[in-house]
Amino acid sequence: MKNKSIDSELLLTCLNDKKIMTIDELKSTLRTQCRMTVFRKLSMLGYISSYSHSGKYYSLKRIARYNKYGIWSYTSALFSKNGTLKKTIEFLIGSSTQGYMASELNNILRVKVEDALLELVKNKIVIRKKLSGIYIYYSRSRKLSKKQELMRIDKIQSPDEEMRPDILMNELKAALIIFFSTMDEKQRRLYAGYESLKIGHGGDKRIAELLDLDQKTVARGRQELLGGKVNIDNIRESGGGRKQIKKKSQM
Repeated sequence: MKNKSIDSELLLTCLNDKKIMTIDELKSTLRTQCRMTVFRKLSMLGYISSYSHSGKYYSLKRIARYNKYGIWSYTSALFSKNGTLKKTIEFLIGSSTQGYMASELNNILRVKVEDALLELVKNKIVIRKKLSGIYIYYSRSRKLSKKQELMRIDKIQSPDEEMRPDILMNELKAALIIFFSTMDEKQRRLYAGYESLKIGHGGDKRIAELLDLDQKTVARGRQELLGGKVNIDNIRESGGGRKQIKKKSQM
């Protein structure tokens, strides 16, 4: 028991000093050639392995200092609070407000993510759609992915968004989604037509898929707006609303 305790203390001291170590360095520290022995000692201390360098580097959870994305870097090694590269990508996409482009994930994770993304899409862990000729990766949750796509479209159409307060913009986007759900049939049609006009070519199909509408309904709303056929004062169909009460004539 003493030897086990001494080995663990020695390993902890070395990792606290060096921060990260390779398997060969760990073997040398413990004076063993058995990988299982090394991992048994690491497990007792709570270890993490890098998602970069093919998992070459090891450290301890207590040592890591993660950024807002759950990423910790030391020298050239990269570690994630979520473990592997695929798990990290899945977490980032699932917790995002507007999905991610591969280039955005590359910048966050500082490694190439294209191959991992293809596997995640193939295994239906995330989904991807083209927007303006670029693949955007969204959550596999249908409800969340629609919100992400709507917010991504809004970002593309509002390039100066970064100049506005982030909290305010997120609140406005969330309110926009809720607002659509409260509209009546005619208002939804006109709103969908308006969003289709903003997108341009292919807008009818994209908005129909996003808002669960028939493509013909979106096209009709767009045509009504372009043709100026919208009767603002007559939201309801003729005959709708409370019936007028006729006064009885006195005899």
